Amino acid sequence: MHKDSNNTGGAPSTPIARLRHRKRSSEALGEASKENGGRLLVNDHSKYKSMWIRAQSTIWMIGSFALVVYMGHLYITAMVVVIQIYMAKELFNLLRKANEERQLPGFRLLNWHFFFTAMLFVYGRILNQRLYNTVTSGKSLYQLVISLIKYHMAICYSLYIAGFMWFILTLKKKMYKYQFSQYAWTHMILIVVFTQSSFTVANIFEGIFWFLLPATLIVINDIFAYICGFFFGKTPLIKLSPKKTWEGFIGASITTMISAFVLANIMGRFLWLTCPRKDLSTGWLQCDPGPLFKPEYFTLPGWIPQWFPWKEISILPVQWHALCLGLFASIIAPFGGFFASGFKRAFKVKDFGDSIPGHGGITDRMDCQMVMAVFAYIYHQSFVVHQSVSVDMLMEQILRSLPYEEQYTLYMRLGEMIQGRLT
Repeated sequence: MHKDSNNTGGAPSTPIARLRHRKRSSEALGEASKENGGRLLVNDHSKYKSMWIRAQSTIWMIGSFALVVYMGHLYITAMVVVIQIYMAKELFNLLRKANEERQLPGFRLLNWHFFFTAMLFVYGRILNQRLYNTVTSGKSLYQLVISLIKYHMAICYSLYIAGFMWFILTLKKKMYKYQFSQYAWTHMILIVVFTQSSFTVANIFEGIFWFLLPATLIVINDIFAYICGFFFGKTPLIKLSPKKTWEGFIGASITTMISAFVLANIMGRFLWLTCPRKDLSTGWLQCDPGPLFKPEYFTLPGWIPQWFPWKEISILPVQWHALCLGLFASIIAPFGGFFASGFKRAFKVKDFGDSIPGHGGITDRMDCQMVMAVFAYIYHQSFVVHQSVSVDMLMEQILRSLPYEEQYTLYMRLGEMIQGRLT
């Protein structure tokens, strides 16, 4: 009894007790290190290996992205479609349960039915005018396109109702909760994927510049947030994403703002990037870029040293708009990543997928891009585009919507109105 009381509060006497004591101590130290920033990149002993894998994937993605941009608007849109399919696949699998799926053969096919119905609706709304401008030569094909555009909403609604009836008819006893949760989850995915990415496609056809610059700024912000956090990160930024640091956030913000101003000057000088695409062809573009993309020259002040090689600089007006895009990309868009981090924590997964080594899934790379695409479109329509209706737009609508007899009647009435005003 006396020996036991001497050991109370001291080191354990038996080998098993000592082993348990060491295990509890190491666990406590591990938890303490995590609380004190042990999960930060500067304290990660395998960070160089993960950085190398991540760098290889990044170079591959940037090279592929540059090739697709060079090929043009239609190919970029196809790339967005492929990204959407991968995102939907990763999000569908997030709540998938194997046991329930085995009892519901063909149920996964229903999710994809709703997905492609939503895709037909969204892209039909965005591209119908450009499809009309493309297909005008063959009379039979022209009539088919006109019919598809006219009945587009009816076709999409019929497909959706067919899917709705399919879902009701496949309801199975004891599986109601799982099936209805999957139905709701599918619709949430459609909202997340299509509502936001549809703005991406709209940006592409307004001019690749309005797609490429915002997307590039997000990539730059992500890369430099990682690099600055990798080498200098000491102060955790947000609990939802433990490896994000204030040092990385601030360093990436400064770099993104500078990059926005410089890249806008470079990209704004290429007609291939600045001209809007009015059809679905793939040829080279020629257009008047407008005042935003015409350089303005400023003479440098006299206090600049004489050895400085430039006496004046040229700035494109669009560079001032680029600063607003850069500010959003560096301050607001990262919250899309924080949202995704919280989402993954809620479902207890590290990444949405594993399709990109070192990065996770496609959805892990697109979280901030989606937020940025919406802002870029709204900013462009609100502060850049000044004229929402043009003569060309009205002419296209008249030729598409009115038969020949009504077009002639409109022509005669316009002539009478103009003649009346002149006399």
